[in-house]
Amino acid sequence: MSELSFVPVMTLAEIPQGSMQAKTLDGREIVICHTREGGVFALDNICTHAHARMCEGRLRATRLVCPLHGASFDVRDGRVLGPPAVAPLPTYPVRVVDGMIEVALTPA
Repeated sequence: MSELSFVPVMTLAEIPQGSMQAKTLDGREIVICHTREGGVFALDNICTHAHARMCEGRLRATRLVCPLHGASFDVRDGRVLGPPAVAPLPTYPVRVVDGMIEVALTPA
């Protein structure tokens, strides 16, 4: 397995705890979630149920809720927590180095 290639995305200070921001990296739209409980996570920004931008939904603890039909996902691993979605959201490895959030573009 090849080593992951991390890309700087934003500073940790730019995204308060309990919030999220969309970013486009190498043509992929991802959402960065900074949770109060579990740290920083990166997922695809498009709901697997219907074409909705997850960054327009709500972040409740580690639950990301779609703005269109209310499907919900666990930001830690992308698994579905509530219908109507049945497929998980792809996630991406994240690390914080010297206050900079970095994301590896290969899905976890």
